[in-house]
Amino acid sequence: MYYTYILRCEDNSLYTGITTDIERRLKEHREKGQRTAKYTLTHNAIKMEIAWQSENRVLASKLEFHIKTLNKKQKELLIKKPKLLNEFLENKIECKLYKTVREE
Repeated sequence: MYYTYILRCEDNSLYTGITTDIERRLKEHREKGQRTAKYTLTHNAIKMEIAWQSENRVLASKLEFHIKTLNKKQKELLIKKPKLLNEFLENKIECKLYKTVREE
């Protein structure tokens, strides 16, 4: 199983990535170790906002790519209303292949 996720940083910016383990990945972002993303080295990760579960890495990467093309307002709406995924990306990916997972 793979996950595509959006996390919130201390400066209220949003970071999107993929992982096989949400809890481990958030810990890596927060600890700023060797596996930390360049972005979260300078933008302190504080909260995993939302994640989508997918069957494999290819699907997770496709979703990550398309979420990264959204503007911040769209990402904020997506966090509040995950069902908007279909509206924002319906012509780009098969949204039914992704299951929303909430992390608080």
